[in-house]
Amino acid sequence: MSKPPRLTLPPVARAYRLHTARGEFAVHEAGEPVRGTALLVPGFTGSKEDFIALLEPLAAAGYRVVAVDGRGQYESPGPRDEAAYELPELALDVLAQARALGAGPGGEPLHLVGHSLGGLVARAAVLRDAAPFASLTLLSSGPAAIAEEQQARTKLLVMALEELREDMGAVWAAMRAQDPPDTEPDSAELAAFLRERWLRTVPEQLITTGRVLISEPDRVAELAAVPLPKLVLSGVVDYAWPVSLMDDMAVRLVASRVVVEGAEHSPNAENPQVTAGALGDFWRSSSAR
Repeated sequence: MSKPPRLTLPPVARAYRLHTARGEFAVHEAGEPVRGTALLVPGFTGSKEDFIALLEPLAAAGYRVVAVDGRGQYESPGPRDEAAYELPELALDVLAQARALGAGPGGEPLHLVGHSLGGLVARAAVLRDAAPFASLTLLSSGPAAIAEEQQARTKLLVMALEELREDMGAVWAAMRAQDPPDTEPDSAELAAFLRERWLRTVPEQLITTGRVLISEPDRVAELAAVPLPKLVLSGVVDYAWPVSLMDDMAVRLVASRVVVEGAEHSPNAENPQVTAGALGDFWRSSSAR
């Protein structure tokens, strides 16, 4: 899971609820759209806080940046219905968020960034309708289902959630008990936040999106046919998708490729300054095209 390096919003940012045609979504927003607007979609077990360290540098670079909690994710409401979290539904949410931010007919296209599972959601949105978007960044997100070892772990988690969905605290305790013994302990503040985020995420959201991670087909050829600038960005190693797989995906997409030193599955949290610089460079080159 992504662990934000800090939890306090920078002075340039604000938290509010974005009203869309598909309901309300909790967001963090920073900056003015001098150069454009970007929508940041978090991954499995994640939230808008995973992008908190990107807000200030991207705002300083001239972008309006909006990080969102997806449907049923942390501070965004969602129903206790697994069907509500199927990938096509989440893609429609992203399109509604884009329109609410002013993209679409008569508006300015926005840059779309999806982290991990969020990359699969963002891809599905673009494949459904690319018109609202100026570019697509797949951040630590691969071409299809996650690596086999991670599929096995995710299957176990989905099974536990199916059995204990009314006792999310027990699932959280069991999940954290599986952390390697040499894992660096979280600060008390971060540990409390991670647990609260888990408890406030709708279990059906985690069950359904977990299934997406272990079953998503390869749709790279479809995405390559969409005439939209694309960036594949990752850390130097990744537990969810091998970096070599993301290298190959970038070639197949004819996409820009950035590997962030000092980062693994969450460059947005682990090396945010370099990640923000890479995003800004890509967005400027996309606009120049």
